[in-house]
Amino acid sequence: MAADSDPESEVFEITDFTTASEWERFISRVEEVLNDWKLIGCRVGNPPQKGEFTSGSWEETSQEINFADFKFSISHHYLKQETAENESRDESEEDAVPLAMQDLLCMNNDFPPRAHCLVRWYGVREFLVISPGANCEAIISESKCNLLLSSVSIALANTGCQVPLFVQIQQKWRRMYSGECQGSGIRTDFEMVHLRKVPSQYNHLSGLLDVFKNKIGCPLTPLPPINISIRFTYVLQDWQQCSWPQQPPDFDALLAGEVGGVEFGKLPFGACEDPISELHLSTTWPNLTEGIVVDNDVYSDLDPLQAPHWSVRVRKADNPQCLLGEFLMEFFKLCCRKETTEEILGRNSVEEEGKDNSDITQALSKLTEPAAVPIPKLSVSNMVHSARKRIRRHRRIEESPLNNDVLNSVLLYLFPDASADKSDSSDVKSTQQNTGGNTEQEKQSEDYHLYNQLKSAPADSLTSRLALCICMVNFYHGGVRAVAHLWQEFVLEMRYRWENNCLIYGLASGAPDLRCCLLHQKLQMLNCCIERKRARDNGRKSEGGKERNRLAPDTAGPSAAEVSHGKSWDSWSDSEEEFFECLSDTEEMKEVETESDKKAANKSKAEGRLQPHGKLTLLNSQEPLYIPVTQEPAPMTEDLLEEQSEVLAKLGTSAEGAHLRARMQSACLLSDMESFKAANPGCSLEDFVRWYSPRDYVEEEVTDESGQIVVRGDLSARMKIPGNMWVEAWETAKATPARRQKRLFDDTKEAEKVLHYLAVQKPADLTRHLLPCVLHAALIKVKEEESTEDILSVRKALQQVTAHASKLLRHPNPDFKKLEDVINQMTVVEAVIACARSLRAKFGIANAERGGDCEDLERFVSGLLEDPEVCVAGAGRSPAGNIIHKLFISSQRLADGSEEAALLAPMDEETARVGGTDDRKPVPDFPPPAGREILLRTCVPRPAPYSKALPQRLFCVLLREDFRLAGAFSSDTTFF
Repeated sequence: MAADSDPESEVFEITDFTTASEWERFISRVEEVLNDWKLIGCRVGNPPQKGEFTSGSWEETSQEINFADFKFSISHHYLKQETAENESRDESEEDAVPLAMQDLLCMNNDFPPRAHCLVRWYGVREFLVISPGANCEAIISESKCNLLLSSVSIALANTGCQVPLFVQIQQKWRRMYSGECQGSGIRTDFEMVHLRKVPSQYNHLSGLLDVFKNKIGCPLTPLPPINISIRFTYVLQDWQQCSWPQQPPDFDALLAGEVGGVEFGKLPFGACEDPISELHLSTTWPNLTEGIVVDNDVYSDLDPLQAPHWSVRVRKADNPQCLLGEFLMEFFKLCCRKETTEEILGRNSVEEEGKDNSDITQALSKLTEPAAVPIPKLSVSNMVHSARKRIRRHRRIEESPLNNDVLNSVLLYLFPDASADKSDSSDVKSTQQNTGGNTEQEKQSEDYHLYNQLKSAPADSLTSRLALCICMVNFYHGGVRAVAHLWQEFVLEMRYRWENNCLIYGLASGAPDLRCCLLHQKLQMLNCCIERKRARDNGRKSEGGKERNRLAPDTAGPSAAEVSHGKSWDSWSDSEEEFFECLSDTEEMKEVETESDKKAANKSKAEGRLQPHGKLTLLNSQEPLYIPVTQEPAPMTEDLLEEQSEVLAKLGTSAEGAHLRARMQSACLLSDMESFKAANPGCSLEDFVRWYSPRDYVEEEVTDESGQIVVRGDLSARMKIPGNMWVEAWETAKATPARRQKRLFDDTKEAEKVLHYLAVQKPADLTRHLLPCVLHAALIKVKEEESTEDILSVRKALQQVTAHASKLLRHPNPDFKKLEDVINQMTVVEAVIACARSLRAKFGIANAERGGDCEDLERFVSGLLEDPEVCVAGAGRSPAGNIIHKLFISSQRLADGSEEAALLAPMDEETARVGGTDDRKPVPDFPPPAGREILLRTCVPRPAPYSKALPQRLFCVLLREDFRLAGAFSSDTTFF
């Protein structure tokens, strides 16, 4: 007893019944989301317009909520409409029916072809869905389903939200939803039944009407009329009666080498199989009432030919095999190859037997190695040709990756000027006339200038033709080994042309175009080297010295760096050998004259004059000022420019580095000064500036001692800065004409650099270089094919693809994954064009005479490509309806095995249907419907006769292996 009286031993257990449970927290969280999304209270809106569910814009907002440790996702789906805040309402807000209940009876958007399943089943424009998280199991148990539904009901009641809220239950693939919508004194319960098989008693309209009537349990007698909408869908899968218009290429002929040069310039296009797999015909009977139509297990009035509304949709084949897409993708896969050309072809193919083993790239070193042993007379050309013979000899022993006939066809296509019946003079003339390979009209087209955006190469240029040939060889003639073989032959041809002074066909003359891909620039650089070498070997005077002062009147005088912009590091290097070009024996003798004789000759005779510079005269004499013949600036490719920029940047910002940078950039300035001095003996720096940079020679009118106004000039302040590079260069410049100066551009060295660059390219590198050209050609091909079909979606897609590809290809190292996406987008566009051609052939548009019917069919086919579903104006009595009807008849005859019946004339079809003299059972025009949808609606008071009349709706889906009833049943809760 003493222990019991101890205060410390008295312990009381306190239970706090105000602590929220997990269930209450979940309800609270749902209410918070509804408040955050401002879904509280009565919502006002205009009735949806006809077809607005399909053409309108749907928005979706999602958020995660938790029930204990179970994750749910709550989503808000709504049709974006204009607000109706100022809309007048006849009834008070307390008596207003929620929008969702109004939508249950709206007939403007029955059977929408593209919408959320809940929109199709219940016709609501706004709703909420609570579904299990991505990695959470489905809500299968009945107790959990009831718990969620009770939570939803409490949250809607507490917040006053009138937006219907659904809960996804059962497995996700079943698309089972239960939900609720609450208003002021009214409530709608959304219920669903899903079965695998259709019960026999509910396989027709009569049985479904009985289900609907029993469910609503209306106490009124007789029942209010029930509105009925019916939609049957028929599927046409057998297209054998229509020939597929795409003619696949003759692969046997291509693989056998029976292909001409012209074929290599054509890209394949189209689908190898019919891209349209199915045609779905939906026949609709809207706004019927009970008693008008009979549909039971014995008889049915629902004849598709008598349906007032027809709508058609086409189902496209999944990933149809498209020729252009396959072509591009196979070429794109080469980017991932790691092997070199030697590894692919085998090292023995480029080696020589015996002691004379040598690589082609070692030809130049053979000529320049020390002469310890007497060297026989040989040249780079001889070395190359002997190596080429050895390569081809080994390839005959082994198996050549590329058939000789195909190789000859490819080379003839790439170099048409190399045909045996052309002389050297005609070859040169033809080459000069075809620099670029395009006419003036083609050059004005938008497709021609597309290479500026894609950084590819002009259409029909050598680079573009090479890209197409590489693709063809890879796709049809042996894959990567054939590509390596063709590339090796191409490099040998480039070296042969360099050694033999043959201009490269299909390249525009002049400096490399930096707007093109790097490979095209390299080929242009090689062509420049050949041009310089031809001019030197033929003894022509270099007349490339155009006026250095080509400054616009409104531009400032150039600095030393500006004048010499674009000159290479090698052009001034002290380690470079000096090359002298003499035009005659007399001029060669001048080189051995004494120094005094040279000075005397320089004073008396000018050299390297081009033409007088207007009326200007030298300041120190009355001799005319002559424009000199100067050296052409050294052409450069973008990689050389980048290399030069890096070298200049590494010099830093110190005074010494700046001075060295200026000297590097003044090589061209020094050359021009020497040419000017040779052309104008006795000239001064001021004379040179007057021609080269007139803005740096300032003239002004002054009054002399005698009072006369005279014009006097002087160098600008920039030219008078101490240590000015122009002054230093003028003092060191010698009077030397351009033909005897050290060359600014060493064509021999640059040509060998280009040839080495080409020789070391791997097939993967070559693919990366040529991919812009291939995409360029593919875009042009798609545009040409689209022009015959005139499809709006294709034009828009092409613009997007072009913009996307342009952005990627301008980058030095484009993302390959994104480039693959570009190719996939082009494949989709190709499939759409193939679909258009398939539909045009099936509906006979190509063979139809011009007229109103043809125009209607054109619009109908265009709609099938653009829209998810197209209405057939006139239903089965329209031209399109008649064609569809005949397609189904032919398909039914083929399915029945009656080929003769399928080929019957139109006038005999009726006889075939009724049977005629044939004892066989007549074949119906249409197959059994693949899907049936029946929509039942009414407005009755529930649960008592004095309750408010509210909308009731039942949507029935009857498929071959699927039966679904989605019901929305409203009741008055005021007197419940």
